Amino acid sequence: MTSSVAGASGGASGSGAGKNVKSGGTAISQPDSSLKRKRGLFSKDLRLMMYGFGDDPDPMPETVSLVEDILLDYITDTIHKAQDVAVRRGKLATEDVMFLVRKDARKFARVKELLAMNEELKRARKAFEVDEEKFANEE
Repeated sequence: MTSSVAGASGGASGSGAGKNVKSGGTAISQPDSSLKRKRGLFSKDLRLMMYGFGDDPDPMPETVSLVEDILLDYITDTIHKAQDVAVRRGKLATEDVMFLVRKDARKFARVKELLAMNEELKRARKAFEVDEEKFANEE
């Protein structure tokens, strides 16, 4: 049952996340090695998020795997589209992702919020490092 769940999301997305291998005249969808490498990367966080949104405290591994496959497909597709936007500059930037989500108000606001939080964390880390250096010099 697990193989049919994992194969369903990879082949249906059309993003090229899987390779078709002919075996006895039939095509079998197999995930790329890069996708295999990324499996399980978000499973712990996804379990907690699923519980936070009303799922069971211990969701089925197949469900977590399916949600993770969908998430990885979305992230991969979004980054590929952002690369297409950034092809003129030759460098991928956060503005490229913001350009893609500009028409979706929720996503755009969330990206702005996360970028602002990232800047705030950078400032806090920098201030902490400076304070730590001052303290070390005083001793």
